[in-house]
Amino acid sequence: MSRTVITFGTFDVFHVGHLRVIERAAALGDRLVVGVSADALNMRKKGREPVFSQAERLAIVAALKPVDEVFTEESLELKRDYIRQYDADVLVMGDDWQGRFDEFRDVCEVVYLTRTPAISTTALIEKISAGS
Repeated sequence: MSRTVITFGTFDVFHVGHLRVIERAAALGDRLVVGVSADALNMRKKGREPVFSQAERLAIVAALKPVDEVFTEESLELKRDYIRQYDADVLVMGDDWQGRFDEFRDVCEVVYLTRTPAISTTALIEKISAGS
């Protein structure tokens, strides 16, 4: 029986931390589906436009070997719908979200992965902006 894994993210200024979470998520099943945050969702969530457009971020994530399917995540409130729509057996999120998605344990397994230390998109953007 095949296992579908679903994960979500903005995946802006794609870096090795993003790659590691995708590789680790893919290792938990046979099929990996990735929800990439819409530009509007990112604006609501983080108060800024992503550096790369929604179309660019979708293209980057879709090109990754471990990724079987990508879609645009329009709303954080629709996670349960996305889990059901893609028939996901496992939801994978970074451990900075620890406990926040436990409510979905009634429809799938929920796994929180440890983030790659010292790597964050926000820190990268700040470093680039500072010109260092």
